[in-house]
Order: sequence, then C-alpha cells, then structure tokens
Amino acid sequence: MTVALFGSSEPPLIGVDISSTAVKLLQLSQSGGRYRVEHYAVEPLPPNAVVEKNIVEVEAVGEAIKRALARSGSKVKHAAAAVAGSAVITKLIPMPGNLDEDELEAQIQLEAANYIPYPIEEVSLDFEVLGPVPNNPEMAQVLLAASRSENVEVRSSALELGGLAARVMDVEAFAMENAFRLIADQLSVQKDAIVALVDVGATMTTLNVLRNQRSIYTREQVFGGKQLTDEVMRRYGLSYEEAGLAKRQGGLPESYGIEVLEPFKEAMVQQVSRLLQFFYAGSEFNRVDQVVLAGGCASIDGIAEMVEEQLGVPTAVANPLADMSLGSRVQPHALANDAPALMIAAGLALRSFD
Repeated sequence: MTVALFGSSEPPLIGVDISSTAVKLLQLSQSGGRYRVEHYAVEPLPPNAVVEKNIVEVEAVGEAIKRALARSGSKVKHAAAAVAGSAVITKLIPMPGNLDEDELEAQIQLEAANYIPYPIEEVSLDFEVLGPVPNNPEMAQVLLAASRSENVEVRSSALELGGLAARVMDVEAFAMENAFRLIADQLSVQKDAIVALVDVGATMTTLNVLRNQRSIYTREQVFGGKQLTDEVMRRYGLSYEEAGLAKRQGGLPESYGIEVLEPFKEAMVQQVSRLLQFFYAGSEFNRVDQVVLAGGCASIDGIAEMVEEQLGVPTAVANPLADMSLGSRVQPHALANDAPALMIAAGLALRSFD
C-alpha cells in the first residue's frame, strides 16, 4: 500500500495526531484566505496503547479514533496522520535538475538504497523537490523521507478501524513546521529569527528549531506531563483517569501547587534548557530569539513566564487556532484550552489545502 508521505490531497481531510495519551482530531475549512475550525475532538487513550509514539494496541487506538470522530461531528472519510521523527530518516540529496517526475522517482528509488539502513522493500519512501542547489543551478535539492513500512501501516490500520482512510502520512516535525506559519504573525520577532518550538507532550518533548520558518534542527527526549500525572496518582492515591482529570479541572489539596506542580515546572524549564544546549553544541548558533511552548504542558499556568525568566529568551505559548473563526459545534473555551496541544493536528489539517 502506498501512502504519500508528503503527497497532495483532495480536500477535505481531517488531521489526526496520535500521541502517547490521546488522539486529537482537527478539521479546517478555508474561505477568503481565512481558516475556520469546523470540527475537533481530543479523546484519551488507555494507558500504554501508545508507548513513546509507537502504537502498541492498534484496536484501542482505532476505537479512540472512532469515538473522537463521532464526538467531533465530522463526516469526513479521509485523514492526514504523521509518524514520529524518530521513526523517519530524512536526507537532502542533490539530483540533476532536468529530470521529469517519473525519471526523478526512478532515480530516487536507486539512490535511496545508499541512504537507508533497511532493506528497501520494507520501507515507505517519498520525496519533495526543494529547489536548486545553492551555487549549482543545474542540480536540484531533493528531500528524501523514508520510514519502515510497518510504522506507516500500523497508523493506517488504526485510522481504518476508526472509520477513516489514510490519504497523507506526514512526519511530525514537518507537520509542526507547517503549523508554525499559523503562529508566526503572533510573534514579535523578525521573519528570519531563530525560533525554538518546544512541544512538551505526555511522554516526549520535541524541540524543533526554525529559521525563516523552515526546520533546521529537531531533537526528541523522554519527558512529559505523564510524570506530573504519575506524581499526582502516587501522592494523592488517585487512578490514572482521576489524576488526569484533577490536573485539568482542579480539586487537589492546596499543597499540590507548591509540592507537586512547582517542582514539575522547574523540571520542565530544565528540559527546555537542556534541549537548547544540545542545539547550540551541534550547530553554529549560540542563542535563539524566541521560545514557543506547545503541547499539553504548555497550558500550565505561568510556565511561559518561568521559561522566559530563567532562560532570558522571550517565550510564548502556541495557539495555532487563534486567528480562526469557529464552526457552530466548536466550544471556544474547550478549544482555547486544547489549542497548544493541537499544533501537529493543525499542521496535518492544513494538508487539505496543498
């Protein structure tokens, strides 16, 4: 089965972000250059159905997608989903600029074997021509993306069980980059600024550094909001579901703020700082102009101020849906709470308009 890793799509598509603890669905429409949120839903996953972005229980994920789709009210049948960056190999390769699409595809199939450490028949491949090679206009820069077919197939199967057909299979980092244009105008930095987009999810934190709105560096590390949930469970004797609910809706003892939440916020600031140190060590840069926090943990009260104060870099919370109008079924308050966690879903939903 071939699923385009970048491929263009016939609208409409629903963006489906499968994270470690939830399935997030988002469907957008566009009129007069403005986007509108038509449908969205966030549906929790059972513990360990997805472990560090790998789908372990495909039926459980399929069921969650089905429930989310029903709750969202969307009637769309086609989806855009994404594989995690750690499951994808991307390479920039130079190719003769005068090849047509078919010749290029044949050439890429031959070349890919040199770049990919798996047997080529076990891999899903796609490519995108980015433009001429600097200082050599006769050659084109081609971005090759490859993922083991099983990574793509397990996501496609989960979508199918949920009542959707996978039309586009993207890469999470590219979906993030795609969504970044929705927040670029909210930032008070120049277009060519170096922006660190840090997505703090349930179990994984991903740094995506952008310059001129293009990704120049990505890195993942194991850290996320599940550590806070686990601590709440342990300290207050709650179940996983109760702890998650209490985190979002309150109702925990007064000591929670100082004894549990503050140490977690400190740990989160340290994680952001560490990721940036890795970036500085592995690149020519020694600063970023702006930090943008995304993911479920970005909604924690006061976290952006804390990062800004301790790192000395202007810090904002991502809201990719801030400038959009809302469909009649969408509840503004719920959407505002979930918005920072919808960056990948938003980047995927935008694929409708490619």
